[in-house]
Amino acid sequence: YCIVPSVRGRERSRPMQQVVDEVRRQVGDGVVEVTLLGQNVNSYGRDLQGDDRATFAELLQAVAGVDGLQRVRYTSPHPKDMRPETFAAMANTPSVCEHLHYPLQSGSDAILAAMHRGYTAERYLEKLVEARRVIPDLAVTSDIIVGFPGETDVDFERTMEVAAEACFDSAYEFEFSPRPGTEAAGMTERFVDPKVVNDRFERLRVVLEHSAEIKHRERIGRIEEVIVEGISKRNEGVMTGRTRQNKLL
Repeated sequence: YCIVPSVRGRERSRPMQQVVDEVRRQVGDGVVEVTLLGQNVNSYGRDLQGDDRATFAELLQAVAGVDGLQRVRYTSPHPKDMRPETFAAMANTPSVCEHLHYPLQSGSDAILAAMHRGYTAERYLEKLVEARRVIPDLAVTSDIIVGFPGETDVDFERTMEVAAEACFDSAYEFEFSPRPGTEAAGMTERFVDPKVVNDRFERLRVVLEHSAEIKHRERIGRIEEVIVEGISKRNEGVMTGRTRQNKLL
């Protein structure tokens, strides 16, 4: 995602009616679940003019209103642009799934600033608390990068603390790797020793797995709605599908 703005250019929002019409055609062909996808879905509509002007919350509700559509998901939002109206749309629109992919990237304000993320760890957690307050039974997943150039032991410890407090249902954890064309790729003098990065990766993995276990145990004994996606890759005699919280079963 870091290199996307450089290779794809400025963000462009499709008119809301165009998106709704496409979803309606898909539903007509038998589709029951759609995912709204963008580099930063929260910024949807800012480049639209006149009658086409719309917010992401409005798009979410409009798509969810298509007859026959059972589930709506979206990814990825940017923490700096999360708005109360988006949480409200999720809470008040039955077909919008109770799952929020909410990328943290780092728990260190210094590293977040170096990444130009536009938010602090405190602000991130405040919005997370609000989302869980507004949206019942919300599952939260995230992305975290370990070993971003200049990351100190103190920076990493802060990431561990924030990740533990956030208690994600699951998280994608990545070791930093330079992408040509990004600012971080040029910070060679600040690169972290690969052995240190690997050690941090393993330590954070323990925290994330502990949080995931807590969240999974909370669902023991519950009846889940599952949409079957196909035959399991590991066992041809088993079907697999996802819950509304985007958990694979």
